[in-house]
Amino acid sequence: MTTRSSELFALARRRIPGGVNSPVRAFRGVGGEPFFVDRAKGAHIWDVDGRELIDYVGTWGPAILGHAPQVVTNAVAEAARNGMSFGIPNPLEVEMAELICAWMPAIKKVRMVNSGTEATMACVRLARGFTKRDKIIKFAGCYHGHVDSLLVKAGSGLLTHGHPDSAGVPKSFAAETIVLPFNNIEAVRAAFRKNRRAIAGIILEPIPANAGLFFPRKGFLEQLREECTRHGALLIFDEVMTGFRVGPGGVQGLSGVRPDLTALGKVIGGGLPVGAFGGRAEVMDELSPDGPV
Repeated sequence: MTTRSSELFALARRRIPGGVNSPVRAFRGVGGEPFFVDRAKGAHIWDVDGRELIDYVGTWGPAILGHAPQVVTNAVAEAARNGMSFGIPNPLEVEMAELICAWMPAIKKVRMVNSGTEATMACVRLARGFTKRDKIIKFAGCYHGHVDSLLVKAGSGLLTHGHPDSAGVPKSFAAETIVLPFNNIEAVRAAFRKNRRAIAGIILEPIPANAGLFFPRKGFLEQLREECTRHGALLIFDEVMTGFRVGPGGVQGLSGVRPDLTALGKVIGGGLPVGAFGGRAEVMDELSPDGPV
């Protein structure tokens, strides 16, 4: 029997690559075809064929309050009535900045962007601009969005430069990224020794959640902080997944470890396409229009 979801998927494949707007929605990891959602409320979703399902995904994280909470839908409707986009400053930007700085311990200044990917991309560029260095350390299994320099997989040895993890990413981009095993502080120290005064920063999910949830060993985050400080590199926490979920202040609030820069994603907008990045004032002041980045 043909379902409405299967009909829609067939139509989608005619106009949308793979029939989906994000590869994870294709269901290839679990088999079968995706179903199409008609509506959602709280912890429940209803598909176009009338099935009611309990949703354990929560739009991959941002729906921490559940779907369509009244407080969020009312705020969205009120804001939309006053205009959708202005291209000039708005008082709500200042209110949002104050809230983020009040809740995230390491953020003293913040800039709004359109997504978590844009936030991590900006953090990497800012780290390079601030330190005047090019190389970035990332960890195998940590995902930081579809940024060319971060779509990189580990080479054959601990200290080899990364290789592109996607077609279309030049090898020259990947060569500036060092991919190391998570929770291995000795690999980090060795990378700093091998690349003296060349590493701009370390970016990581402080609790990696995109490769199956696993946790930093006791003291690992503190050791990363020490190594970055010792070598003049910036520590970047990608808290797109953990920010405002593991606690009001993210992992940095729970652990007491203060990164130099932090990336945030859609959770700050109730699931709307928004992101932000922030950190130490002297680092953020390198951004245009005050700085050269």
